[in-house]
Amino acid sequence: MRRTGMALVGLTLLVGTTAGAETRLPRAVSDVDFVETDAAEVALGQLLFYDPILSGNRNIACATCHHPRFATSDGLSLGLGEGGLGLGPERHVTAENTPEQRIPRNATALFNLGAHEFTTLFHDGRIEADPSRPGGIRTPMAEDMEQGFSGVLSAQTMFPVLSPDEMAGHYSESDVSKAVRSGRITGEGGAWDIISQRIAAIPAYSTRFEAVYPHVAGGTPIHFTDISNAIAAFVAFEWRSDDSPFDAALRGETPLSGAAAEGAALFYGDAGCAACHAGPFLTDHGFHAMAAPQLGPGKAERFEHHARDDGRMRVTGRAEDRFAFRTPSLRNVAKTGPWGHAGGHDDLAAFLADHAARAEGLSHYARSVVLPELPETKPDWAVMDDPAEVQALVTAAGPGAALTAAEIAALMAFLDTLTDPAALSGRLGVPDSVPSGLPVDR
Repeated sequence: MRRTGMALVGLTLLVGTTAGAETRLPRAVSDVDFVETDAAEVALGQLLFYDPILSGNRNIACATCHHPRFATSDGLSLGLGEGGLGLGPERHVTAENTPEQRIPRNATALFNLGAHEFTTLFHDGRIEADPSRPGGIRTPMAEDMEQGFSGVLSAQTMFPVLSPDEMAGHYSESDVSKAVRSGRITGEGGAWDIISQRIAAIPAYSTRFEAVYPHVAGGTPIHFTDISNAIAAFVAFEWRSDDSPFDAALRGETPLSGAAAEGAALFYGDAGCAACHAGPFLTDHGFHAMAAPQLGPGKAERFEHHARDDGRMRVTGRAEDRFAFRTPSLRNVAKTGPWGHAGGHDDLAAFLADHAARAEGLSHYARSVVLPELPETKPDWAVMDDPAEVQALVTAAGPGAALTAAEIAALMAFLDTLTDPAALSGRLGVPDSVPSGLPVDR
């Protein structure tokens, strides 16, 4: 929705629109915004991130769904985890081991997750920093949550490895999936312990863990939190993104000009984008219902016979949070498609138009997505084919405002300035091999 006369606090100035007007931009990013990392821990995390040994069937790595080739996502609207073969839009299924369903939400980008202000993760915010809890983190594991995670970025790694559809595998396929199915997550013989023992059994990993973590060198067995902490350090280092044309403008080095400056004026002015996409990372870290298209199985339990994704409400239980999803950072957004929590748009300009229009945008939504063929267990478009479900999305979001073609073009030019080539390629890159000897997704 358009807003005029917004008060944006603590901003620097940019001059460069064709009208010569001033557009206020956020402060520049600096080292103090990010966690410090250790080179040896980062190097260890790189290997773990690309090693399929963390998955139940030893066939999926973190990088399978968060690959630099696809701007730290997978290039799909909704991913295919266990049972899928290949990488990115070429990922497919076989008759021998067909996935039970698609991953219910779009794989999020990993840029700047090492910044201190990222204390809430996932589309629904189900992992949050919470100083009142042991370990300082709130997760769906509640009081059973292990301590020892370095922060929310480390803790988020526990979800994919425990998900049958993502990395754990289905039912009796592996020792990890069997442990998950029986509810054995922590403790001896639990899913995390099984993964940790796999890593400890590889001499090249054991040596590295001993060099990085004094408690492991002192005889403490490698724990899953050690694995996740190393991965978090790698992600924080590898995909820090603060060297785009936008950053040069924030630092006062090279002002934006032409269409990019016009887009910035719209973004921080009449188009109202900065009401949610605020600050140097272009997110308020809040949750908003924006009438985003719903597709795929939805974030629901197996016994729920609908494809609806209630978003933040699944975490808080509050009706007012229904269909609200976390505001994503827009760093490198021109490269991170498909866009939306369910990847409902494979064209960013179309997404901008529909996103701004909200209810009206949903009414003329074109189903343009990247979805590998999959024998359906739940129809992909069940929600969008149900007028009552669509109306619920519309009601929760409220009215928006239409953007003209010229405004969308200007906003696109501005969003292009958020692209950071160094962050997109990654600082260490894809390793040639990993200690397990398993294939690396390249």
